[in-house]
Amino acid sequence: MAIIEALDRTPASVTGSSPAVSPENFIKCMRKFYRHWKEDDTEIWGSSCAIAVATPPPSEDIRYQKSLALSTWFFGHQFLETIMVFLSRQIHFVCSQKDSDVLKPLKMLVSKEVGVDIVLHILKKGDDGSALIDEIIRAVCAHSESNNVVIGHLAREKPEGKFLEAWSEKLHRSRLKLFDVSSGISELLAVKDATEIMYVKKAAFLAASVMRKYVVSKVEKIIEDEKKIAHSKLMVLTEKILLSPINVDVKLKADNVDICYPPVFQSGGKYDLRPSASSNDDDLHYDSGSVIICALGAKYSGYCSNVARTFLIDCNAEKCNAYKVLRQAHDAAIAALTPGSKCCSSYQAAVTVIRDKAPELLPFLTKSAGTGIGIEFRESWLSLSEKNGRTLKEGMIFNVSLGFQNLIDKTNNEKTKEFSLWLADTVLVCKENPKVLTSFISKADSDAFYLFDEENAGLPAVKQAPEANVMVPVKPVLNPLRENLRSHSRTPKEELRKQLQSEILKKKTSEAAVRSDVADHKLLEGLGRSRAMDELVAYKNANDVPVSNRLDIIQVDKQNEAILLPIYGVTVPFHVCTIKKAEIRGESSSGVYVSITFNVPGTASGLQDPRLQNLIFLKAVTFLSKNRNHAEEVIKSVKTVQKGVTERARRASLVSQERLQLCDGMSRDRIQFPDLWIRPSFGGRGRKVAGTLVAHVNGFQYSASKTEKVDIMFSNIKHAFFQPAERDMITLLHFHLYNEIMVGNKKTRDVQFYTEVMDVVDAVGLKRHSARDPDEIEEEQRDRARRKKINGQFELFVKRVVSVWSQPRFQQLGLHFERPSQKLGFNGVHGRTTCFIVPTPSGLVQLVESPFLVTSLREVEIVCLERVALGQKSFDMVFVFQDLKRDVVRIEVIPMASLDKIKDWLNDSNLKYYESKLNLNWRMVLKKLDEPGCDTNDRWEFLNPDATDSDSEDSETDDDKYEPSDAESASDSDDEDSDSESVVDSGEDEAVSAGSDDDDDAAESWDEMERKARDADMEMGSESDSEDERQRRREKAKRQLNPQQSKGVPQKRQRVN
Repeated sequence: MAIIEALDRTPASVTGSSPAVSPENFIKCMRKFYRHWKEDDTEIWGSSCAIAVATPPPSEDIRYQKSLALSTWFFGHQFLETIMVFLSRQIHFVCSQKDSDVLKPLKMLVSKEVGVDIVLHILKKGDDGSALIDEIIRAVCAHSESNNVVIGHLAREKPEGKFLEAWSEKLHRSRLKLFDVSSGISELLAVKDATEIMYVKKAAFLAASVMRKYVVSKVEKIIEDEKKIAHSKLMVLTEKILLSPINVDVKLKADNVDICYPPVFQSGGKYDLRPSASSNDDDLHYDSGSVIICALGAKYSGYCSNVARTFLIDCNAEKCNAYKVLRQAHDAAIAALTPGSKCCSSYQAAVTVIRDKAPELLPFLTKSAGTGIGIEFRESWLSLSEKNGRTLKEGMIFNVSLGFQNLIDKTNNEKTKEFSLWLADTVLVCKENPKVLTSFISKADSDAFYLFDEENAGLPAVKQAPEANVMVPVKPVLNPLRENLRSHSRTPKEELRKQLQSEILKKKTSEAAVRSDVADHKLLEGLGRSRAMDELVAYKNANDVPVSNRLDIIQVDKQNEAILLPIYGVTVPFHVCTIKKAEIRGESSSGVYVSITFNVPGTASGLQDPRLQNLIFLKAVTFLSKNRNHAEEVIKSVKTVQKGVTERARRASLVSQERLQLCDGMSRDRIQFPDLWIRPSFGGRGRKVAGTLVAHVNGFQYSASKTEKVDIMFSNIKHAFFQPAERDMITLLHFHLYNEIMVGNKKTRDVQFYTEVMDVVDAVGLKRHSARDPDEIEEEQRDRARRKKINGQFELFVKRVVSVWSQPRFQQLGLHFERPSQKLGFNGVHGRTTCFIVPTPSGLVQLVESPFLVTSLREVEIVCLERVALGQKSFDMVFVFQDLKRDVVRIEVIPMASLDKIKDWLNDSNLKYYESKLNLNWRMVLKKLDEPGCDTNDRWEFLNPDATDSDSEDSETDDDKYEPSDAESASDSDDEDSDSESVVDSGEDEAVSAGSDDDDDAAESWDEMERKARDADMEMGSESDSEDERQRRREKAKRQLNPQQSKGVPQKRQRVN
């Protein structure tokens, strides 16, 4: 929020013929510059009394110089061919007339806010500036009382052009002592403020989006089509995409976007991991065993970002293992970037990982783990090298770049024998953990390893390796190619899913461990305490109880929400919330009985407070009232007060939200959508009334009348959906909220606005309809045109709202409209209603029928597919959330034909799923898993089919060894059965228990039951058999079942329980 506030506080810029300059930013930077210069003027500033910075003339090349960086930091853009001399009370500028016009409005403001006067020296065309230079040098000498005047300058920057050459020559010939202040400027620019961080975040997101949405797809398409394209050609194409962010759905102004360097593509055995690397004219090499390196950097408002990825095509185990080690070392280098640590700790962390995992790769490691990044692409002052002992601070940003250079593979192919690996990310140093700003493009093994040629890919060798970390996950390439890969793969389709699921399980396990630590910490802090009894106070002391002359009647004090009961001649007050039920029970000749039952601790509705465990409570009381009207009035008053308290408590439970800021201006300029209906609807109406949805400054407002209004704040929107009318009769906008709001008198977290594109109910008559009827054809065309028009209106409203959400103040909210994918939808039963359920990029939704279904995938722990067995026509899907106290979401009766489609979708969503042949009692399962001491790493292992099978075999062997003993008490076993609850939810439990008393002594083995079933089939015979044949079979079956009876042997006497 600090970033948004900093951007919102930026006032209107001072503009002229040159680019705009923000006065607030200029003053802020000036204050920081002078404070830094004066506080530390010995080591990095050299006790200089003046600092001179000269910017070079224009050039078409990409240049990174301290002078240009300082100019961009001050003014927001580069002031070219300008000399800036900073004194303690003056700033001298030698610049063109155009730049002078931009600086003039700042003179009075800087003098007032900073206490420094701006002195402008205008350089005319054709003038070498000698006279102006002499004037400035004299001013510097006169400014200092000492004869030994020290002036700081940038010694490493060579002067360009006649003007700067004259400046350098006169400066060196003067009596001024020169000191290089490059280190001081580097440290000044090292820590970024909120606005600078926002610029780097935008640049990083653009770079990651181009890499993910264009580069990866482009390379995959080239490999799929087996095209020949040069690295330099790919560089040009990528640069065009990067300079036009709209091509990758990134809504940044193209004028503020630039490249940090030409994109780099390398393959075919020629690799260069230096910052000055470039793309050659060789064709992209993607044969078996190839390694492709892609790197690009993006700028936004002058601030840089960088990202690099490596892709392995049909590579063997050695190359894949080298990449895994590099990825782990890269993660370790990033994790070491914490405030207070040294720059060298990042590189040392990477070296430690490589030394432990693969020490033979250490000689090939790059000499540093990256550098600082900001306005300059390489801030060498913050190099992540082995010897840099500078301290890291919060707000620093680094380009963490790590690689293996010129590794050798055991092959005769010159194109794949020598290879390199490279990973780079833009990382922000935060207070706790570093934040990877380019995480939008994954570097996981499953996204870096590609399998095309399975015969030469070396997969059998990989699978035979004894170590588990040698397994190579396979990444399918494109949707059209994915089916081809699976159809021709030696690995079955289900095996590919298992490999992906194993990777997802590792990730989920680590995330669960982190969440468990946080939950334990919160538990120690005492969170989640139950509501105390102290909240229910009717009167603070006895003097507040109203005094009545009559002590024999029941009274209701509506103002203090209490009921006054006459007990033994004393008026005793009770808060109405302590009353569970108040009613009239029976009557006699003397009157009616008024019965009042209270909530007491230990009951389901009782208030819980650990301090009240050992006290005695009044559970119920009954009064005889001679006046029935008075008794009914008391009961009615109690219920009315209770209803008011409940309503107030329900509204009090709502989270307070910010106030809606209404838009100024004419109504025609607002973003609004008329004639919309709302769900849930306002109460108290017999018919629906349409209203208008308006997007204001910080939220939506829907109004159906002057009194019926609903406000939805942007900050309260968790998910926003736009579903056009394709399969259904309505087009809708649906908002799933973080916190509940009131719609009329209903508390809800889902609010929907919709329009019916056609009448849901059609008139049905006796007339038969014909497909060639012109009237019906015309009506169908009208319906289609109406559907298209309404969908277009909704799309226009959505685009206008998204343009508001793209403003800097809302970007941290991450708001966008999701469109459900109808192609991936499936039928199922949710909330006792058969409906069509569709996935979205972030969840699974059903937005047409009520109750709505909105399941956020980021909150899901696992998914269990129940009743998945051979011969079943349908199955159930259960979503288990990370919060185990939350009820599961169950979708039932899903057609078995949708099973493969759902599994693929779960894999694409990085969700771990399990299969079960039975329905589980999830309340009991989650209750056991949430117990203290439960292992979070393997708590879902009981759902693993492989583990379950092995466990069942062990249990069967134990059961075979077990023999029941007469010493065991039947009552004990009954108690155990009643106390325990099965985790398997089966409808056959009652039937089995009902017959258990008669069948316990006559337990039969599976062989005996199969034999009886076979005999029963023989007894019944086929439908074509005659009745005599069936009778003979029955008698034969009876003789076989009772051989002793047929031989005249007396039957065994049955035991009587």
